[in-house]
Amino acid sequence: MEITTSFLLLLLICSPSTVQLQKESDKEIIPLGEQTEPQGREPTNASNHQQTSTQDLHALLREMSFSLAEQGVEMRHMQRENEAQAAKLRELELKTTELDKIKQLLQVTQVAFSASLLASGAEYVGPFDTTTPLVFKNVVTNIGNAYDPNTGFFIAPVRGAYNFEYYIGSYGHDSYASGVGLVKNKEHIFLAWEHQPSHYGSTANGATLLLEVGDVVFLRLWPNTRIYDNEHHHSTFSGHLLFTM
Repeated sequence: MEITTSFLLLLLICSPSTVQLQKESDKEIIPLGEQTEPQGREPTNASNHQQTSTQDLHALLREMSFSLAEQGVEMRHMQRENEAQAAKLRELELKTTELDKIKQLLQVTQVAFSASLLASGAEYVGPFDTTTPLVFKNVVTNIGNAYDPNTGFFIAPVRGAYNFEYYIGSYGHDSYASGVGLVKNKEHIFLAWEHQPSHYGSTANGATLLLEVGDVVFLRLWPNTRIYDNEHHHSTFSGHLLFTM
């Protein structure tokens, strides 16, 4: 648009000079012997023709200026429309991002698991000389996949309050009790203990813990104790998220 405007201005500047040069050319002296009646009228006709051409040129320039002005208005209007569409697109992208965050948060805040000690069969676990982590292999529920049945570890996916419960059982023995401790990271929290010389006995415990992301909760068998499980799944470990913090 700038080049076109400059060209129009150049035409306006040059047009008077062209007319002046033509007028000066009309004033050239013609020898007397060569003058004729028709030739005597040519300067007047040429001057009228030049005046008409100049008026047409100015009219054309005005028309082009109006056209350029209209195009400028249209371009500004299109620019405003593009800016409005870009703003709407940014708003839509922000809403999409917020929706994705909400979906992720909902997935993270849905955490619950429950598992029993043995996947199949019937056997005792223990006794051992030292505390030994227990792996509850028969997973019934694992919403959020925060419990790992290969290690027996529950790893908190989000900061919040979690509730854990565990039940253990075993047949009585004179020398061996049943004892299982709840552990947060390396910290011993609670102990479930039961000892009787005969018949089947069970015990249980639980706790509500404030966990940070990545905290580990698991159960470990107390030294010189044992627990029992079979197809009825007597010994279990469960937990779920109460609320985030």
